[in-house]
Amino acid sequence: MTHRLFFLDQSRGAVITAREDGSDLTVLVDGCPHPDGIVVDGEAGYLYWTNMGPTFEDANGSIERARLDGSERTTIVAEGATRTPKQLRLDMANGHIYWCDREGMRIMRANLDGTSVEALVVTGDAEVHRGDATRWCVGMALDLDRRQVYWTQKGPPSGGHGRIFRAPMDRPSRPYATSEIELLIDNLPEPVDLEFNTGGDSLYWTDRSRGPGGGSAYRARIDPVTGAHSTPEVLTMGLDQPIGLALDPDTNRMFVADLGGNIQVGYLDGRRWSRLISGSGRFTGICML
Repeated sequence: MTHRLFFLDQSRGAVITAREDGSDLTVLVDGCPHPDGIVVDGEAGYLYWTNMGPTFEDANGSIERARLDGSERTTIVAEGATRTPKQLRLDMANGHIYWCDREGMRIMRANLDGTSVEALVVTGDAEVHRGDATRWCVGMALDLDRRQVYWTQKGPPSGGHGRIFRAPMDRPSRPYATSEIELLIDNLPEPVDLEFNTGGDSLYWTDRSRGPGGGSAYRARIDPVTGAHSTPEVLTMGLDQPIGLALDPDTNRMFVADLGGNIQVGYLDGRRWSRLISGSGRFTGICML
């Protein structure tokens, strides 16, 4: 089966697609203010992506949707409803879209048409805790079988204060109390985007750290019931501030997009990394179909 990649370029403010070998590069949508997270609904034929907005100081982020060819572009979550939305996920069975709001310090959810926006997890006050990167919610993964949301709080650049949390997906009468949030992994350099593999036994994430070896991709084995996990292992190093991450279970590979404008691919066990696209922008989110 031939896949296509869909990814975001902040330098051009664009949604881009390419074949899985990096060829046939095509701009689908432009004029996106700091696009960051992207997800595809292949069955319905839609792309969803987040825009962090023209400035990160104000609540001017948004979420848009378009057909796979870039047509029928529509804003579903307008500016003001979220601050700086990052990675996002779909729960098609229940008709919901989930995302992390970085400076907004929230895990958020809405209907697929953008109605009924709500905060599920609140990690701080956007004004009181302004600039506290330990509270920033960045990457997100969903365990739809067990109704759990996983997310990263990256901490300051290369700070070693990054963490991965999880909580139930379904909202109680108020945003989660501390007792409903589990801290799974801490003391990470700077975790960003997050993936939960289809087998349900591993978390994968990118780490933007600029420390020795540069940015990295990580994996940790996890028991999805208890949350017990292995020591995180580095799968590859030397990436140029990696952000986006997409897993391909059909071929046992993972794709990484970075701010240096590169897209790289390697096996899920960390072997045989190669570069598909080099120095061609400022890439953030990536997904595939």
